[in-house]
Amino acid sequence: MKITKYLHSCLVFELDGYKLLFDPGKFSFADGAVTPQMFADVDSIIITHIHPDHLDTPNLKKIIALSNANIYTNTEVGTAIQKEGLQYSPVEEGIYNIGPFKLEAFPVQHEPLLDNPIPQMTGFIINDKVLHPVDSMEDKLTKYTGIELLLLVTMAPFANELRIAGFADAVKPKHILPVHDGYAKDFFIEQRYENYIKHFSKTGINFHRIYKLGHSVSI
Repeated sequence: MKITKYLHSCLVFELDGYKLLFDPGKFSFADGAVTPQMFADVDSIIITHIHPDHLDTPNLKKIIALSNANIYTNTEVGTAIQKEGLQYSPVEEGIYNIGPFKLEAFPVQHEPLLDNPIPQMTGFIINDKVLHPVDSMEDKLTKYTGIELLLLVTMAPFANELRIAGFADAVKPKHILPVHDGYAKDFFIEQRYENYIKHFSKTGINFHRIYKLGHSVSI
């Protein structure tokens, strides 16, 4: 299973020729480096929640027009995109098989935000190997201790390094793929990721320095 990053929290999971796209949001498309044409061959799309850095409806429409991919998401997102003429299949809780991917979906609580409502958000275990908690660091997620790969928010207005590192320390994954870093400049990301690499190496966790367009890991 190959996971390729398209800036911020936009990821493509690829297995047996099948491509599953997660969260093509505005931060990914902001500077023009990422375009809808890059996703013309995706088979399905997952949208985890309604925040614009995870959902960019105009570009989502372009991706669908190019790929004819199926959209899977929760009720809040689904209701919003239906108003824009897009159809979806509900994915909120339970086991879903999408192509060669087994997705265990479950509701997760978004971290608190300043003067903003908390959205409905769906987290995932992907093929029993990847924990995608999205923008959540709930204590309940520590039940997945020892998971192969954790997709970890590394920068956010709702968290600091102590909170972020403490969450990952509790989950104890074998590997970490950093996400939610699309609004920071390279020099800052490099500096912060050096901190994370040093911290997690103490407990044998492999923090992958992945932030540029097209960087990938395989598990």
